[in-house]
Amino acid sequence: MKQIPMLDLRLEYEYMKEDIDSAIKKCLEHQKWILGPEVKELEGKIAEYLGVKHCIGASSGTEALVLALRALAIKLKGQEFFDKSDEIITTPFTFTATGDAILRAGATPVFIDIDPVTYNIDPIKIRAYLASSIASGPSRVVGILPVHLYGQSCNMDEIMDIAREYNLFVLEDVAQAFGSTWKGNKLGSIGTAGGFSFFPSKNLGGFGDGGMVSTNDEEVAGFVRMLLKHGGKDKYNVDHIGYNARLDTLQAAVILAKFKYIGEFNDRRRKIAEFYNKGLEGLDVLSLPMHLPAAYHVYHQYTVRVKNETIMLHSNPNDNENNPPSPPFSKGGKGGFSGGKRDDLQKFLTENNISTMIYYPVPLHRMKVFNGRCKMFGQLEESEKAVRSILSLPIEPLMREEDVMTVVNVVREFFTPT
Repeated sequence: MKQIPMLDLRLEYEYMKEDIDSAIKKCLEHQKWILGPEVKELEGKIAEYLGVKHCIGASSGTEALVLALRALAIKLKGQEFFDKSDEIITTPFTFTATGDAILRAGATPVFIDIDPVTYNIDPIKIRAYLASSIASGPSRVVGILPVHLYGQSCNMDEIMDIAREYNLFVLEDVAQAFGSTWKGNKLGSIGTAGGFSFFPSKNLGGFGDGGMVSTNDEEVAGFVRMLLKHGGKDKYNVDHIGYNARLDTLQAAVILAKFKYIGEFNDRRRKIAEFYNKGLEGLDVLSLPMHLPAAYHVYHQYTVRVKNETIMLHSNPNDNENNPPSPPFSKGGKGGFSGGKRDDLQKFLTENNISTMIYYPVPLHRMKVFNGRCKMFGQLEESEKAVRSILSLPIEPLMREEDVMTVVNVVREFFTPT
């Protein structure tokens, strides 16, 4: 049986080869490697696509989040960084960069649990935390950083209502959801700002690291543009503590070439998800991805959940304090937590030459880097359950239907009694 990868970037390159080679050749001819014309062109095209006033290229998705948060600190507080007492609400069920960006901007991440169906941050729990924080004194929350996980939008109506009610900024983490929408509005255009990643495996990815900040806020855009170039309009006379975080011209050229295919490729991902849904329908032991009616899901990942897992939750009387509880689980592969039946399924698929991934094996509040540097609201039970039960199956825009059905058949074989 041939290998079925999670993603085949070589296949994508061959599909776009003429456009990509031409874009790279153009760079070789003009030799403008730092903030070359492709960077400005990409910023303009994506701003138009998203329906925002400003898009600013950055060196990575991580730096895009840091730059946006730093710009918000300068605008809102008139200082270089947030204070440690400033709290930014986010999810623990995401990649490290989301929480790390909050720390690097000087603030304290507050981890709020996820909705068990969408895996996105739960607005009901956000409201509950804000109510509890106000009850004990003036709230220190300054913003919300929702992550549009796996390609599906968070409930942005609820999040924006909360933000307006409590006078909070909203920075959307759109790393996995380029092209996705909420009620027809492109993600990254709804909040105060958005942060995008062009990591090679993303729906729109380059040939290395790259990122972008989107915003309608003139001041935020201006500060981001300064911060990514060492902190000033003039690099020899700077105003702020900045970074060397520019989007590389060559990456911008590649992303521009691939940008023309984003609609087609997102549609292909959605079609593959439909094949999976039909093929896996009726397997009660699996929860399939939920597609919210108001959201246009672009399926950066097709993530299933293996049900009927026994989850041992840690009892922590100080669950709202800064120190997260010590892990009660046995460690699984690659530093993650063992997931019983889920791990057995993953092993079976591997034995049948089918690649899978666990996004994510460890929730942020369990990581050493956040120990003593974060706050939790409750036990984060749904996030704890998710890391032990979720599994992402291959989803490649150019994946053939017969390969999808191979994955379906192997999954069904695993759950078929012998």
